[in-house]
Amino acid sequence: MKAKDLRERSTEDLTALKESISKDLFSHKMKNFTGQLDDTSLINKTRKDIARIELLLSERAAKGAKS
Repeated sequence: MKAKDLRERSTEDLTALKESISKDLFSHKMKNFTGQLDDTSLINKTRKDIARIELLLSERAAKGAKS
């Protein structure tokens, strides 16, 4: 996911997306542990997507606190 696409989403949508992606991350980790995950780069990509979402949420929270 690109940050540009994420910035266009609402805060509620980002929160829901973060929960969904966190579940996907757990699923990827379990599949990797059992040897069923073919593309192990999905774990790092998912972690970075979560970090992007958390950054946007924290920026919005800081911006809301300033105003």
